[in-house]
Amino acid sequence: MTPRGGEPRSPLPPAHRTPEGRATEAATTRARTDEAATTKAAPPEACTADQPAAEARATEELTAEGRAAERRAAEERAVEEALALVGRRQPHESHAHSAPERLGTTASRRPEPFGSSPSGTNSCRTDSHPGGNSFRADSYPGDPGDPGPGSGQTSPAQPNRQTEPNRQTEPNRQTEPGKQAELSQRAEPGSPVEPGSTLPAASVTSWHDARALARRLGRAAPLAAHRLPLERALGHVLAEAVVALTDLPSFDTSAMDGWAVAGPGPWAVRMGEGLLAGRGKGEPLLDGQAVRIATGARIPAEATAVIRSEHARFDEVKGLLHATRAVVPGQDIRPRGQECRSGDQLLPAGTVVTPPVLGLAAAAGYDALVAVPLPRVDVLVLGDELLTAGLPQGGRIRDALGPMLGPWLRSLGAEVSAPQRLGDDAEALRRALTASDADLVLTTGGTAAGPVDHVHPVLAEIGAELLVDGVSVRPGHPMLLARLADGGPYVVGLPGNPLAAVAGLMTLAEPLLRGIAGRPAQDSYHPPVREEVRGHPLDTRLIPVVHRADSVMPLHYSGPAMLRGIAAADGLAVVPPGGVRSGAEVEILDLPWTSAEPWTEGCFT
Repeated sequence: MTPRGGEPRSPLPPAHRTPEGRATEAATTRARTDEAATTKAAPPEACTADQPAAEARATEELTAEGRAAERRAAEERAVEEALALVGRRQPHESHAHSAPERLGTTASRRPEPFGSSPSGTNSCRTDSHPGGNSFRADSYPGDPGDPGPGSGQTSPAQPNRQTEPNRQTEPNRQTEPGKQAELSQRAEPGSPVEPGSTLPAASVTSWHDARALARRLGRAAPLAAHRLPLERALGHVLAEAVVALTDLPSFDTSAMDGWAVAGPGPWAVRMGEGLLAGRGKGEPLLDGQAVRIATGARIPAEATAVIRSEHARFDEVKGLLHATRAVVPGQDIRPRGQECRSGDQLLPAGTVVTPPVLGLAAAAGYDALVAVPLPRVDVLVLGDELLTAGLPQGGRIRDALGPMLGPWLRSLGAEVSAPQRLGDDAEALRRALTASDADLVLTTGGTAAGPVDHVHPVLAEIGAELLVDGVSVRPGHPMLLARLADGGPYVVGLPGNPLAAVAGLMTLAEPLLRGIAGRPAQDSYHPPVREEVRGHPLDTRLIPVVHRADSVMPLHYSGPAMLRGIAAADGLAVVPPGGVRSGAEVEILDLPWTSAEPWTEGCFT
């Protein structure tokens, strides 16, 4: 590839050069170019009649210097364009709205990893990588996330929304000349957005800070309460404590099938059908008498113990009952109030209603429970390239997120509407957002700055408040969190890549929904990892893992476009920048179904 001057362009600068060194080199090149141009433009000194040869030589030298200057200028342009391709510089143009992956702040700008564009698209490719796969900043050859040759990992060249970020080509968006300095100052998270204006790009948020913010916002939401019949209360959170309405049990009952006896044996058996559960009071026993009794039946007055059927021998001839083991007074009798007394608190507010909770409430006399309503979630699936049936074809791919997100959100205790597939239609997105009365709207794809990535512009148009615009996590860094105007729903924008969307779901949506539903935060625990996990140099990584005895094992197929790893996983390991060594402890996020959510809390066992 050659520039317009016909000279070959200089090669791409080595990855180990610093941005400051390249800036100095470019400045020196520009100075030389300006000097050469000035020399070329300067008029030659007046020539005398006896200096024709000198004049010719001078003209030739000036021409040669001009050609050299043009070559140097061409080389400078080539270097600038190469730097722009890898995200180091934006030649001659500014971005009115850069992709949320950008890692700058108001105080300083953190250099992006070599191979990542301003939008987060990793444009550096290597043909020497096994299988010819792209090298991505969030997928390192040789680590558990690298599937190896023939893995089917999505190539950045494929024009589908399920790559990270959502569109692979992002044309520069120009700003007005006087706006560059203003836009270079990054807004703080939570900056309000003027209706019709471009959303200010908030500082890229650390993973822990983004998750903590989502949790705080959820907890700050006012908790409503409504009374639900027991059959509809499953998965809700108690808004009021469950207090015993009666003693449990409410009378002395038999814990086993056998014989109710009074006093020491042997005992004369009182004939008849015996005492059954659900019947009224039986006749009081006299000392030395016994009567048959069923589990759950009411203990007759004056009875001192229950002898299990297998521990007794009945002499039918003499009509006497003999115990084959020692009899202890009170054995196998459940006394009244053994479990609770009337007025005791059985369950506090904030308890998740599980099947055992329903059983306890019913036993305590409840027909309905006062609970927090389930958070309501609308799911908006974006992208013209998505198919809902059949095999991928014609450059289009199957929608993996639509079928996955609804059940996942329900397992988190949310009430989810049917996915709305909007394609790449900005007006349809605007209508869906403004019409939603849900607590949370989840969008898939469209969070970058490509030609059909409409999430940011539409949020700006409707006056949304941008709270998180990009998170320092791989995969999933283009995720966002916003709040619609006038107390409208929260919006979590997920990247289009499936595993990146899972990262956004667990980073922002899960803690937000827990707070809105009144659920406690997920318990944090840190088992050791069985093998080394390579980390991103600057960002947190979320890696699918499985539990093996008292440790966790990283899984392969953890690229941002892959679901094979997470489908077999028990949880996600939170890998800090730089990675972790074998045997080091790592934080784990439980997947909802592996910890039996929403019915129970806790770690893997």
